[in-house]
Amino acid sequence: QVQLVESGGGLVQAGGSLRLSCAVSGGTFSSYAMGWFRQAPGKEREFVSAISRSGSSIYDAASVKGRFTISRDNAKNTVYLQMNSLRPEDTAVYYCAASGRTYYNTADYNYWGQGTQVTVSS
Repeated sequence: QVQLVESGGGLVQAGGSLRLSCAVSGGTFSSYAMGWFRQAPGKEREFVSAISRSGSSIYDAASVKGRFTISRDNAKNTVYLQMNSLRPEDTAVYYCAASGRTYYNTADYNYWGQGTQVTVSS
């Protein structure tokens, strides 16, 4: 019943910026912790950033600290990932996901978006 629809992916030059959005429907958005994950070519899926139900707690992967910012707007049922100072190694399929439990345990993410491609050229 819960559906996540992503937008905002695309091609960008190194050093550029991009903002991803994920709209959630079919559930009570404020009851979910939200996270972003990515999978680069030939690599395992990795955690990027997560935010708690109220937005009071945030955790970022070391590789994106200071460059990416997760946020949520509970009135719009939407979570965002602002990506600045992009690098070629950020190239990946990015997924948003919803957790009905913790924001920090990846096993708690039960609902996933379709994924959106982000390509950073050098």
